[in-house]
Amino acid sequence: MKKYIGVDIGGMSVKIGLVNENGNILDKKVVKTEGDADSVIDTLGNALKAFLKINGLTAEDIVGIGIGSPGAITSATGVVEYSNNLGWRDVKLVDGLKKYVDTDYKISNDANVAALGEAIFGAAKDFSDVVMFTLGTGVGGGIIIDKKLYEGNESKGAELGHALLVMDGEECTCGRKGCIEAYCSASALIRDTKRAMLRHTDSKMWEYAENDINNVNGRTAFAMARENDPAAAEVVENYVKYLSESIMSYCNIFRPEAFVLGGGICGEGKYLLDKVIAYCEKGHYGYQGTPAVKIITATLGNDAGIIGAAALLV
Repeated sequence: MKKYIGVDIGGMSVKIGLVNENGNILDKKVVKTEGDADSVIDTLGNALKAFLKINGLTAEDIVGIGIGSPGAITSATGVVEYSNNLGWRDVKLVDGLKKYVDTDYKISNDANVAALGEAIFGAAKDFSDVVMFTLGTGVGGGIIIDKKLYEGNESKGAELGHALLVMDGEECTCGRKGCIEAYCSASALIRDTKRAMLRHTDSKMWEYAENDINNVNGRTAFAMARENDPAAAEVVENYVKYLSESIMSYCNIFRPEAFVLGGGICGEGKYLLDKVIAYCEKGHYGYQGTPAVKIITATLGNDAGIIGAAALLV
C-alpha cells in the first residue's frame, strides 16, 4: 500500500502525519517550532527524518511529502513568497527540506490543501467539482475541478475570502473594504456580536458572556439565538445572509456539485447548515434553472491539513 507524509504548517507548530492511499492517518506527530525560517526548516527537516525512522521507513518507502502552508505559495518552485502568519518572505522551503529528506515534494496554500483533502478523502469524495470555505479567523478557500486542485497563475489564486461582498464595507485584513472575510469570518461574527450587545444591553448575550464583552466568542450569538434572544437572532440572521450570498456567488461562477463549509463556526452543525441551505434554496443557488449545489460540512476536522497535504501526491 502506498504511503505519504502530510505536513501541516501552523504559526507555532507543525503537524506531521503518515497517510496511506485510503486517506487514513497511520501515525502523526506535532512539532513545536520557533525562530526564523531557517530554524523552522531545520526543526522540521530533522523531525521528518526522525518520523520516518520511528515508523521504520526510508525516503524510498514513501511516495513523497506534501506540505500545506499559510501564505502565498509558488507550488512549482516550492517557495513561500509571503506568509504574514509566519513572518516569511521568499523562503525556499522545499529546497531546504530536501537537504534532510530527499524525496518528491508538493506544496500548496493551507486552505487549498484542506479543500483537496475533503474532495479526495472527506465530505466531498463523491463529487468531482467542489468549492470550499474555511471559516476561521479569516476565510480561506479552495477550488477543485475534476478532482484536481485549481490554484491560478503562479498558484496565487483561489483567495475566495477576498472577493467583494459589500462595496465600501468593513475593513478587511488584506487592506481592502467589504471582502467576504470581513463579514463571514469568526472575527467578523465576534465584531458584529459585540456591536449588537452594545446596542441591546438587555440581551441574553451579556449573561452568556458573564457581563464582560471581552468574553464574546464565535458561539455567543448562536447560543443565545437558540434561546430566542432577539438581538442574537438578528446577528445570526445577518451572518447567514452574508455567508449564503457569498456561497451563491461562487455557485454562479463555478456551479460546483458540492460546496463544503469547514472551520470552527461549522461546529454549530445543523443549526447553521440548515439555515444556509434554506437561504440558498430560496435564492435558487444563485440563479434559476441551474443544478442544486449540495452544501455540506467538512468531516476531516483537525486532520484536514495533514490528509490534504498528502492528497497533493495522490
